[in-house]
Amino acid sequence: MGEIRVPADALYGAQTQRAVENFPIGGPRFPRAFIRALCLIKACAARASGALGELPADLAAAIEKAAMEAAEGRYDDQFVVDIFQTGSGTSTNMNANEVIGRLAHAHPNDHVNRGQSSNDVIPSAIHVSAAMLVHSELLPAMEALRDSLARKSEEFRDVIKIGRTHLQDAVPMLLGQEFSGYWAQVGSAIGRIQAAMPGIYELALGGTAIGTGLNAVSGFAPAVIADLASRTGLPFQEAANHFEAQASKDAVCFLSGALRTYAVALTKIGNDIRWLGSGPRCGIGEIKLPDTQPGSSIMPGKVNPVIAESMLMACAQVIGYDATIAWCAAAGNFELNVMMPVMAWDLLESIRLLAAVSRNFEERCVRWIEADRERAGGFVEQSLAMCTVLAPEIGYEKAAAIAKEAYRTGRTVREVARERSGLSEDRLNRLLDPASQV
Repeated sequence: MGEIRVPADALYGAQTQRAVENFPIGGPRFPRAFIRALCLIKACAARASGALGELPADLAAAIEKAAMEAAEGRYDDQFVVDIFQTGSGTSTNMNANEVIGRLAHAHPNDHVNRGQSSNDVIPSAIHVSAAMLVHSELLPAMEALRDSLARKSEEFRDVIKIGRTHLQDAVPMLLGQEFSGYWAQVGSAIGRIQAAMPGIYELALGGTAIGTGLNAVSGFAPAVIADLASRTGLPFQEAANHFEAQASKDAVCFLSGALRTYAVALTKIGNDIRWLGSGPRCGIGEIKLPDTQPGSSIMPGKVNPVIAESMLMACAQVIGYDATIAWCAAAGNFELNVMMPVMAWDLLESIRLLAAVSRNFEERCVRWIEADRERAGGFVEQSLAMCTVLAPEIGYEKAAAIAKEAYRTGRTVREVARERSGLSEDRLNRLLDPASQV
């Protein structure tokens, strides 16, 4: 392809420079988590090649050392290729090969990339980086949020309030019961993400170009993957079918779907929290949210639910990322998916965003929520849905008439029922006791 000028101070070589010039898109580059996983794979591959006699021991050790330094982030400025590049991620694989090769005085293809292809390395790096991020950042943040919501559920276990369906008043409930639904949603989301992980633990390493394993010696992939598992503490294993592992990205799509479902759950929880804390005087106001910053440049004293709002925007972004991942996963052709770089970016960014907003929502909002017991109880007494408990005693039609009369006159159900239900005061009070209805 002719000569190409590479910056004199660059650790990378001609293939990386060609990619820089071919893809001047200006998009993001691969994140730290991915570079760490990619270079960790290179270190484990070098060790395996040395042990199997595929590389001289001293050269294998030099490559492993250089790869681990890159994995630790010492040379992140040398990973310069845009996400929007060749769909296999070959440019980034060669970027790593060239940087590590220069540091180790090794050939990028013959030595650093020995026994590998971009087509099995890049999907493996996606899986390894996603698994490490899920376990180190996302699951701990989700568990902290779940536990904080559970503590609020217990704290609010005796706060009687009105339930709402269709944005209309419904029968009474406990604020603790409402919050129990929130922590259960987060708990279920944890289970769904954990259910997606077995597919992520399967690595394509060993399949090389198309899944046949050409140019990888016997025992290479098991040795690399066992080393990866040992270094990360995660149960990585060789893909059961290398053709599926390289031609499809279904495992990534499944994990992304679980992340999207969690984003949907957080959206529901965040919106409920905003509504329950709305006001403070002219909204629902059954809970009090922490004051975090002034809410308006023109209205003095206004405070907005900004922590929940920031979470809602992040969740919207994750849902968009999932749509991109689904589209990309469907775009595999024959023996290779050719939209892997953008899938990697969107998946890792979804994990990072959800971890960050889960942690922030718990630390800056949920743990400080207080109940306005008086306001919550007042709504119960005013609710027309209190007629529900009268229906078995006096019939649906008569109970509905009491509700309509209460609404028309602005009186409470209790006041109208005293006149029109025919029930004794003692019986009426027992039926209309909110505590007996939850």
